[in-house]
Amino acid sequence: MLSNRREMFSRILKDPNSLTLFRVGAVPLLIVLLLFDNRACGLVAAFVFSMAAITDYFDGYIARRYGMVSNLGKMLDPLADKLLVASSLIMLTDLGRVPAWAICIILGRELAVTGLRSVVTDQGADVSASMLGKYKTGFQIAAIIPLLIHYSYLGINFHAVGMPLFWIALVITLWSGADYFVRLWKHVYADTADEG
Repeated sequence: MLSNRREMFSRILKDPNSLTLFRVGAVPLLIVLLLFDNRACGLVAAFVFSMAAITDYFDGYIARRYGMVSNLGKMLDPLADKLLVASSLIMLTDLGRVPAWAICIILGRELAVTGLRSVVTDQGADVSASMLGKYKTGFQIAAIIPLLIHYSYLGINFHAVGMPLFWIALVITLWSGADYFVRLWKHVYADTADEG
């Protein structure tokens, strides 16, 4: 019985889509934790968010390493990332820890890029994430973790640590969005030139 459970757990960990779904499943837990503005819930929320964010690296690594890249995974992975980050940012706005206008910009960029990505994917364009997009995600995650912790521990004001990272993430979010639209425009312009 114990060996069957270990084998099942091992299979789940080796399936990149299971790790992606863990990220999606972490979202409701994060929301519930952040309904309570206290030190304990903030620490647990930061831990849950961190574990979920780590799976973003491992699901991609496992998929590439073991040849398990799938269309389902390509669709679920960015969706899970956006759900995790967006829900955390929205809840941080509700707690008054980040400005709502900045979250509107971040989420607007994410929706616009996701929508355009789905359109150009149908045309066979390469819409893989650029290095700027990876930096954007990295800085967003790096900002969200201390903002979730929020309170001071061992003389460190985690909110004060998170806010500069948040502003950097906002700038890189805008920059990567502009870069994505420029790349998209070049693709559309090249297709139009080829047809003409």
